Amino acid sequence: MRKIALPIDEQTIRQLKAGEEVLLSGKVYTARDQAHKRLVELLKKKKRLPVDLRGKAIYYCGPTKKRPGKVIGSCGPTTSSRMDAFTPTLLEAGLRMMIGKGNRSKEVIRSIKRHKAVYFLTIGGAGAYLSKRVKKTRTIAFKDLGPEAIYELEVKDFPAIVWVDSKGKSFL
Repeated sequence: MRKIALPIDEQTIRQLKAGEEVLLSGKVYTARDQAHKRLVELLKKKKRLPVDLRGKAIYYCGPTKKRPGKVIGSCGPTTSSRMDAFTPTLLEAGLRMMIGKGNRSKEVIRSIKRHKAVYFLTIGGAGAYLSKRVKKTRTIAFKDLGPEAIYELEVKDFPAIVWVDSKGKSFL
């Protein structure tokens, strides 16, 4: 398994191939439907985003409440296609990496290719296991959304598969 340090650089993105298994370490930002909607609304209004997306990774996840002594609650992936309407705009704003579960639309795959980004698939139904890969968390924006707020997660050896590479090739 290939180890990848985050934020991911352009050269690493270009080298990744659909189907390749990786372990991600570094910072990722969680965001689901409502956070995506707000980010796109801010971009349309030409306002500053609460997180600079350039070169960054979004994990489609809404962590559950953490238990005492834990860094985070369960943090499994959300179905990525729910974010497809927003993804081309966020890629245009500099987002380079997404992590989730499930396939992406043809439009999103074209946008991934156009912007030289990458989409990783991680293990659905394994939120408790994935939470053990999270070392630190902090709330970044939209706290009123609760688990759908944007959180910064520091992950170590977070398992994923390259599902759509920067050339637009899907693992399917």
